[in-house]
Amino acid sequence: MKKDLFDLSGKIALVTGASRGIGEAAARLLAQHGAHVIVSSRKQESCEAVAASIREEGGSAEGVACHVGNMDQIAGIFSHIREQQGRIDILVNNAAANPYFGHILDTDLGAFNKTVEVNLRGYFFMSVEAGKMMREQGGGVILNTASINGVRPGDMQAIYSITKAAVINMTKAFARECGPMGIRCNALLPGLTRTKFASALVENKDIYNRAIQQIPLRRHAEPEEMAGTILYLVSDASTYTNGSCVIVDGGMLA
Repeated sequence: MKKDLFDLSGKIALVTGASRGIGEAAARLLAQHGAHVIVSSRKQESCEAVAASIREEGGSAEGVACHVGNMDQIAGIFSHIREQQGRIDILVNNAAANPYFGHILDTDLGAFNKTVEVNLRGYFFMSVEAGKMMREQGGGVILNTASINGVRPGDMQAIYSITKAAVINMTKAFARECGPMGIRCNALLPGLTRTKFASALVENKDIYNRAIQQIPLRRHAEPEEMAGTILYLVSDASTYTNGSCVIVDGGMLA
């Protein structure tokens, strides 16, 4: 058995939504443990800023823009990875959209489509492209950032919650069919985490207080807490987990 189960030396990791929040924290931590990290989000300058910071700290990283709601850009980033790296060992699907905050009956088609395109279609086809490469090379790890909203819908976040529920079942479907190929597929279900993405929840006192009452530790989580769980799920420490959904609710692992 390896002495360091969290050693990712020689691994190629793609993290989406990595220009800030949970994705950035995960990218930094994976690089600290030896992975070459492809930092991805919609804007190249934001990706490169994080990648440059990782390199300054002694890690290995590059920034490659990809809007996961755009099928051509998904094809483009995997073409880049094939040409430049020749393999992918870890995919962290973390990019997400939540353009509508309001009553479910007032959800418009534009908000519905954008949320589904990024949170569900994007995750699905990112996983398909990564899975094909992993099948060729004999294995790999796919980690999807879902949400506690996938099992307990959030206030005024209906379509977001619905897509995250779909991500949970999608993860299980990939795990079932790809596990025999040596591809592990798991999902992280963060609770309330302080990020720019979740600012509408954290900064609204009424919503925040209601949410906190449902969290056992009565506090929100920080992105770094999510990153630690991501490291565990993509490392050899969790070699025997496949199809698992790990809930990190306000810092509590359940």
